[in-house]
Amino acid sequence: MFRLLSALGNAWKIPELRRRILFTLGMLAIYEVGIFIPTPGINGKELGRIFDELAQATGGGLLNLLDMFTGGALSHATVFALGIMPYISATIIVETLLATAIPSLERLRKEGPAGYRKLHQYARYATVLLAVINSFMYAILLEKAIPAQFQAQIVLFPGMGFRLLTILTMTSGMAMIMWLAEQITERGIGNGMSLLMTASIVGRIPLAIRDIGMRLGPGAFGENPLAPLAVIFMLTVFVFVVFVVIFVEQGQRRVPVQYARRVVGGKVFSGQSTYLPLKVNTGGVLPIIFAVSLLYFPIQIAGFIPQLRGLADWFSRTSVAFNLIYAVLILFFTYFCTAITAHQFLDASEQMKKVGAFIPGIRPGQATVEYLDLILTRVTFLAAVYLVAIAIFPDVLMAWMKIPPRVASFFGGTSLLIVVGVTLDTMKQIESHLLMRHYEGFMKRGRLRSRR
Repeated sequence: MFRLLSALGNAWKIPELRRRILFTLGMLAIYEVGIFIPTPGINGKELGRIFDELAQATGGGLLNLLDMFTGGALSHATVFALGIMPYISATIIVETLLATAIPSLERLRKEGPAGYRKLHQYARYATVLLAVINSFMYAILLEKAIPAQFQAQIVLFPGMGFRLLTILTMTSGMAMIMWLAEQITERGIGNGMSLLMTASIVGRIPLAIRDIGMRLGPGAFGENPLAPLAVIFMLTVFVFVVFVVIFVEQGQRRVPVQYARRVVGGKVFSGQSTYLPLKVNTGGVLPIIFAVSLLYFPIQIAGFIPQLRGLADWFSRTSVAFNLIYAVLILFFTYFCTAITAHQFLDASEQMKKVGAFIPGIRPGQATVEYLDLILTRVTFLAAVYLVAIAIFPDVLMAWMKIPPRVASFFGGTSLLIVVGVTLDTMKQIESHLLMRHYEGFMKRGRLRSRR
């Protein structure tokens, strides 16, 4: 702890790093303010009450998970109700999926910084398009589906004017979020998208603590009071899960690489040995995000079709059917996200041939690509099992201990992976600045490994 505080104190002494940290905190403060600015024409308090009822009815449901990503803005229909998810989805679709499938976009990606800037511009356009579609669907949901189910007036003045105003307000809020994220990435410290999402998740911690406090003691509010020993057990489990996540996220499979002997100017240089690091969890948190997005689609459809509203009960987070489908989707998307990066094996093999490097016992060229693919396939299986366990554990804990959904979400799943991963990334960037200026980093021995 003393070493951590000392490193943060050293970071404050560096003018450039201090400016970056203050700028990042300022942008995060603006984002937190925007979360509480209401969209005109909506009864946000009544909507928040209905969201709580929906979350309880579906065992915490996916609505509660999506609301956590927006810091509560979705459940109160504020200007930042769409959150950072459309920006992340558009970036993944354009810069990862389409750039791999469409040759013209793949050529842009290989052009370097100029090509990436062009791809990122396309991602911005896709973000605005997704924001318009999502805000329009949200306006329809507030006008028709929710009032019909709960007999409540959410929209004060329904009609086309309200829909257009909602689209304009929420799309503008999404553009503001996108600008904040890019400003943090460029002028602050850390990745802007990840930090905004982390701020949304961390902002829900006080509500989770309140939920625990309301369940403590025999006379506590609620149907399932918690004993103090149960809270101690939960804290122990939380620390253990965080340790496991840090261990796996930092884990690497190191493939040995040998450099051939070289003759330069009549001198013989012996070959050096190094390694090629393959990250254990290559896909990061993307498989869980994709699985949640796909599972949320039936809930959206059921909201518009009265005959399918029973589907929400079947997709309860504590049901066996939901968790089985959830696990299968995570397994699939883990391998899918890893397969997208398969082109890196060919690039790595070509680079190794150019510099005279090889993997001991493996021929250069296609054999090296196949060997790396085999290793990553085996490692990906471990990553898939790990992601399934982390994603389902909150639901198991919620069903077993009868704890509130808001509390259970911090014991695993997307929220914990994002918070831990972003914290490690940010610490690594601060440590790089410190080491570059001859200050000690956060670790006494070694350095924080990159998550990329």
